[in-house]
Amino acid sequence: MAIRAVTFDFWMTLFEETNRAERHQVRVDGFCAATGADAVATDRALQAAHAEFFRIHVSEQRTLAPGDAVQMVCDALDLRLEPSLFDEMATLFGTAIFAYPPTPIAGALDAVRETAARVPIGLISDSGMSPGTSLRKLLDEHGFTPYFTTLTFSDEVGVAKPQAEMFTRTASALGVAPEELLHLGDLDPTDIVGVQALGGQGALFTGANDRFADTTSAEHIFGHWPTYLEALPTLL
Repeated sequence: MAIRAVTFDFWMTLFEETNRAERHQVRVDGFCAATGADAVATDRALQAAHAEFFRIHVSEQRTLAPGDAVQMVCDALDLRLEPSLFDEMATLFGTAIFAYPPTPIAGALDAVRETAARVPIGLISDSGMSPGTSLRKLLDEHGFTPYFTTLTFSDEVGVAKPQAEMFTRTASALGVAPEELLHLGDLDPTDIVGVQALGGQGALFTGANDRFADTTSAEHIFGHWPTYLEALPTLL
């Protein structure tokens, strides 16, 4: 079936994951300053929270919220926070990304702009301790937002890729059937498998993560965005 809409992943597709350790430290320092908690114990508790986020993401294919991380840290430290302080810490955890933001991958904005000139486009992204609200702001700050018809984040949907709802909800917002989607992302088990399960096509982007380059089932593989742009007229 012909491709009538294109969707993009966020992490390691449009934006490169950088500065994770620095963002972690912002959360630890902010939590300790607000609560008086021990820095070493807080660091350990937050590391455990990250591991639990990942476990649930993989095993249950859903995304926890920043408040869940705060609760995990409090439980590990045997702390009980007043509601206003708890909310403040959840905000801190969810917005630490702005202190050390990720960077757009070279050519990503050009790819988005040129694709949007041809067909409706959307974003389908799993989130994490940095929720969809924060990722939306980063997209806006770097000029991506005007080109997207719809933005889909796992913490807002309630499930994560490769669950069908991530793709069907986006396809509906774009006015196409799921099998008319071309989805670009860096992860074969979530991005590629997810769209192919619904009859759409997958394009593996390996410019920032080539882990699945030799094993992917994707119909297309692109190592950088200029190559994608060269192929774009033949894809649609």
